[in-house]
Amino acid sequence: MPPRNRRPAARQLNEAARLADQLQAAGLTKRDIARIINRDPSLVSQFYTRGKGAAFVPALTHVLAAVQTAGITDPAELADIAAPRITRRTTASGARARVRTKAVLITPTGTGTGRAGAQAIATGAARLRPLIAEAARQGLRLAFTVRMPKTSYILASGSRTDSPGIRRDVIQRADHTEERSYGSAATGGFDAADFARRVDAAAGDVTAAVHQWLVETGRIHESAHITHLEIRTWRPR
Repeated sequence: MPPRNRRPAARQLNEAARLADQLQAAGLTKRDIARIINRDPSLVSQFYTRGKGAAFVPALTHVLAAVQTAGITDPAELADIAAPRITRRTTASGARARVRTKAVLITPTGTGTGRAGAQAIATGAARLRPLIAEAARQGLRLAFTVRMPKTSYILASGSRTDSPGIRRDVIQRADHTEERSYGSAATGGFDAADFARRVDAAAGDVTAAVHQWLVETGRIHESAHITHLEIRTWRPR
């Protein structure tokens, strides 16, 4: 009788693990991949150890294509690509399962930052809504930076009327877009509760709420299209 081979057979990687391997070969880390799919890094490790990750295969496939064909490597932009293709699992009762992750990134001092790229902007930058809502609940102040085509702005670059007291210069991009910041700790910023009400009035669409404020205050044209958005929060002194 031939001797038994007691060494266990090597576990074959599932599709999620194979995609994760290719993303890591392209320069991303497991932590980057976790951020892209909006999950804890431990879940990415479980692609290898416990065969998890099937629900993320469509998202990871599109992310890998974006990396390989378009050269996109920024985790935030890749997260925007992945988000519409991630299906939440359901419980036995059919309800959507909860995700064990931090819903809002606000530190005990009140400092928080959230960004939305082109893909997230197209769906209303929903990822920023919890940040604004939590900032409102804590009575925080906020500021934001928008990026859009130069022709979308009404006021001249660097105009004190446009964003008075902001030291940060206007950032001009090679693709003919401009970043402009509104509000800061030095100028007092904006009441998070007011912006939370604006977001609620816009049915949760953060992009629309910010766009409406910019139009109302005479800063941009009605037809302007925001391409990127950043929200920052802090606790007033």
